[in-house]
Amino acid sequence: MTQHEPESNTTTPAPGSPSEAAAPSSAELQQLKLQIGGMTCAACATRIEKGLRRMDGVAEANVNLAMENALVTYNPKQLQADEIEQKIGKLGYSVLHETVYLDISGMTCAACSARIEKGLNRMKGISEAQVNLMLETARVSFDAGAVSVQDITDKVARLGYKATVQEQEGAEERRHQLQHQRGLQLVISLILSLPLLWTMVAHFSFTSWIYMPHVLMIPWVQWLLATPVQLVIGWQFYRGAYKALRGGSANMDVLVVLGTSAAYFYSVFLMIREWIEPGFQAALYFEVSSMLITLILLGKWLEHRAKSRSSSAIRSLMNLRAQHALVERDGQEVQIAAEEVRVGDIVIVKPGEKIPVDGIVLEGRSSVDESMLTGESLPVDKTNGDRVIGATINQNGRLRFRAERIGKHTALAQIIQVVEQAQVSKAPIQRMADVISGIFVPIVIGIALLTFVIFYFGVEPGQFSGALEKAIAVLVIACPCALGLATPTSIMAGSGRAAEYGILFKGGEHLETAHRIDTVVLDKTGTITRGEPILTDWYAEPNVLPEAAWLALVAGAEGASEHPLARAIVQGLQEQQVTPAPLQSFDNIPGKGITAISGQHTIRIGTRLLMQEAGIATDTLEAAIQELEQQGKTVMLTAVNDRYAGWIAVADTVKDTSARAIERLQQMGLHVIMITGDNERTAQAIAAQTGIKQVLAGVLPEGKAAAIKHLQDEGRIVAMVGDGINDAPALATANTGIAIGTGTDVAMEAADITLMRGDLDGIADAIMISRRTIRNIRQNLFWALAYNVIGIPIAAIGLLAPWLAGAAMAFSSVSVVLNSLRLQRIKLQREQV
Repeated sequence: MTQHEPESNTTTPAPGSPSEAAAPSSAELQQLKLQIGGMTCAACATRIEKGLRRMDGVAEANVNLAMENALVTYNPKQLQADEIEQKIGKLGYSVLHETVYLDISGMTCAACSARIEKGLNRMKGISEAQVNLMLETARVSFDAGAVSVQDITDKVARLGYKATVQEQEGAEERRHQLQHQRGLQLVISLILSLPLLWTMVAHFSFTSWIYMPHVLMIPWVQWLLATPVQLVIGWQFYRGAYKALRGGSANMDVLVVLGTSAAYFYSVFLMIREWIEPGFQAALYFEVSSMLITLILLGKWLEHRAKSRSSSAIRSLMNLRAQHALVERDGQEVQIAAEEVRVGDIVIVKPGEKIPVDGIVLEGRSSVDESMLTGESLPVDKTNGDRVIGATINQNGRLRFRAERIGKHTALAQIIQVVEQAQVSKAPIQRMADVISGIFVPIVIGIALLTFVIFYFGVEPGQFSGALEKAIAVLVIACPCALGLATPTSIMAGSGRAAEYGILFKGGEHLETAHRIDTVVLDKTGTITRGEPILTDWYAEPNVLPEAAWLALVAGAEGASEHPLARAIVQGLQEQQVTPAPLQSFDNIPGKGITAISGQHTIRIGTRLLMQEAGIATDTLEAAIQELEQQGKTVMLTAVNDRYAGWIAVADTVKDTSARAIERLQQMGLHVIMITGDNERTAQAIAAQTGIKQVLAGVLPEGKAAAIKHLQDEGRIVAMVGDGINDAPALATANTGIAIGTGTDVAMEAADITLMRGDLDGIADAIMISRRTIRNIRQNLFWALAYNVIGIPIAAIGLLAPWLAGAAMAFSSVSVVLNSLRLQRIKLQREQV
């Protein structure tokens, strides 16, 4: 049975929630992502959140109105996924499922199909599985947040059969169907409403010249035109309002239903009165109800189109996946679906093809375009032992590699998961909008009732139709859609744009926090520097051995060592075409160096202490050694037959982009600090090369987190940037942890932001995108509130016709989404220079 994967950085239980008392460890918590149908405004999202958070076992629930989904963190020991779905149903909404069609091979009788069907239906996340023995197919409806297609095919394989994906109808197809349905409803509503709008426009004195067919003025004709719009096309609003009121809340649907129903049913009343009361002339409002619904549908249609563009980053990432893979099976090359690749399979990738899964190169040499994942334009050379990433493009050579990560474990799948999590999570700034939207609708209804009373009993005594019209305008102008979309659409667009540049925010809260950073702490090795030492200099004493013979001894001795510095020396000497001398013996002296015997020579390579213990004087070399160390180099001394024979210098060189990136950070007003376990002299040398003014040197791994805490105690908002396992505690301690994507999985797990590129430009990019996103959110919130603050009083004093209120309401939602989409055009500074 498939379990939801536990997340190590789950959210703290909401205060006052039942789950707070239990306080389960983060390892016990799991996350469930659900696609939700039926939401219409921010009040709906808030209602679902509150309902879920009240459930025992739910630690956190975030509902994203823009993406129409929810991310629930819960304790599986207290609660099951299907109970969460049932709760959402009771709240008046639905959980939408995806459907996959499978070809099943290996079935021989009805017992086989029954066995597969029963096995699949028992899996968590599968709502329905139907297996057809005659067609040898299966149709499975499932929740993509709880179970994947790979899990389903794996389950069929464990049952003794083979399943291959035939056709998949996922969220993308559902979006197209929904958009088509909304478009059709809009067209029909528009066709029926335009004649009614014609009658309204022709009533003004300045438009009396417009021709008006008499048939359109007949009450029952207007009723025939308005009724399908109000009661058929508009039934969705009645259904939504009923579900909201049944659950004890009010949302946008309630406002729409109140406003349009008042206009429609009051017009029906007047029409009937005109029939039964001779001489009575009815002033009908059928055009008001019809046009309001039409304008709302237009707004929803435009909003849906814009929202689909804001989630394009996820779809473009998904489209990167390879469809097929060429694998070795039984000594032959066989082409299969990429989903069928298994760990350990030998995969062949020809020039120009996409790499289907992550793996390690066994044979071949090529350049691979990884720009779609890292944003790095230059191709990366790959050869034996190098890692390749699924969805990248093999350019000019044939690669043969072993599959290491498949399905949801590939780098691309994890990137998609991180981006989705960022887009569905809720930034703290959104809490304000949630609080407002939770009380907004009841207040608006109260204002509308007060407006009606004041006009009916005071301003225009006895004028029921006039008072009703003003109340309807208040109800319609005050729709909270724009308020609910203000934050999530910006988060979606900002995090999606960041992902295109290889910057992965783990959640909306991290996207928001990053803009407040004032101090950036950089680990040295692997972050500022390449993390791969190289041989830089050497000197051989001519009175001991010729340089060529000395280098051969050094290459032979270091070739037997596993130390990273030894590997750097060997690689450097190989490039100089030095042939290693054969060894008779080798001894590693931890912390000091090595000794080896080659022929008639005993060679020692290591520190001053190693030389001193052998009685070899090196005092005269101290000045030269210090000069090399001031350049950031590590010096190793050598002796042959107990005579000083020369020195070798190795350095971890600074990345080409580090100095420029650090200058960018400083220009942005950020205080940059380097932290390292290296000695002060070496650290200062690297700092001098990169323009860093403050250095924390000699800091042990366990002391890095304490150093971060000390900076926070000074009132700084600290970002820690690192790439190694020893950086993980500091990354978790910092206000924002930033992991270099070329580093370890442990570092990336502990971090809040991952930079897929290996250079530091991504730090400035991430902070810049965060600043732009927060500015965009504030603009959205301002305009969303401004529409209502300005519009409600204008409508309440009778200066806004209901149909104009509907148009303004629709425009407010669309304008907020369009403003958010500007984030998708962010240009990074490094692209402009």
